[in-house]
Amino acid sequence: MGEQQRETLRRAIRLEWITIAWMSATVVLVGLVAGQSQAMRAAWAEDALSLLPPIAFLVATRFIRCPSSRSHPYGHHRAIGVAHQVAALALLGMGTYLAISSAMGLIRVERPPVGLMVIFGQPIWTGWLMIAVMVVTSPGPVVLGRMKKRLAEDLHDKVLSADGDMGSADWRTAIATVVGVLGIGIGWWWADAVAAIIVSVSIIKDGVHNLWSAIAGLTDTEARTVDGSEPHPLTLEVEQRALAEPWVADASARVRDLGHVLHVELFMAPHAGTTPQLEQLEALHRRVCELDWKVDDVVVVPCSELPSSQTFRSTLRD
Repeated sequence: MGEQQRETLRRAIRLEWITIAWMSATVVLVGLVAGQSQAMRAAWAEDALSLLPPIAFLVATRFIRCPSSRSHPYGHHRAIGVAHQVAALALLGMGTYLAISSAMGLIRVERPPVGLMVIFGQPIWTGWLMIAVMVVTSPGPVVLGRMKKRLAEDLHDKVLSADGDMGSADWRTAIATVVGVLGIGIGWWWADAVAAIIVSVSIIKDGVHNLWSAIAGLTDTEARTVDGSEPHPLTLEVEQRALAEPWVADASARVRDLGHVLHVELFMAPHAGTTPQLEQLEALHRRVCELDWKVDDVVVVPCSELPSSQTFRSTLRD
């Protein structure tokens, strides 16, 4: 990791501490005005769960700095993937619980009471306080989320990317909650439960997406972009760099995601009658490492022909 990436990581750490401070204040405010509203309770739960990804990120960044050892020959970069999976499981579990709880409230025809509160001698409908809190607290996560997504791309950090996605979509929770509270005010008792279900489904969606992505990374699938939408282009670039050598007849790369960095195993078959020299192999190794800072661990394997397990090609190459 170069100095530019270290500075980006420091910025990401600062953003996560700001997020923890903001969301902690939000959890307190929402909890104070939530009352019996299921939509507000669901919004409170989502805000509380929003603390998990930044905490997981901060814990993981402590581990990845540990050097590799005999017991951890690949370093501790997998801590990012473990943090990603823990946060995803928490999201999925709580989202499922909230969805079931809200649906049961709808089935039982529960009518949440939203009464009055006296402030400076004036009676005020509590629903207005709920709406005010949601309007005031929702812009912060959206702004922070968009900033994190930009940094996640530079760092190749899936936990930071997932955190950014959740924050960027926080306005949807705010809108659903406001609509649910307004529904109570005009006599639509069911609006509160429906809004809570919508918020719960949003949490479940985040949990499923992030759990799938975390499991894929931990089970050594082909390295993919930070959002998991497509194979990582570095796989193709590594193969092309090897094929650019005049003595290489064929090449195939096996690339896996360790967290912020990638582990590359490069198999190549030289032209018939050609035996690569140590200097040529070292030069190829150096050129592959120079492709990108994320190429952290490279193994160059010369062979007379590609192993049967490596006769495939990168999806991008096809």
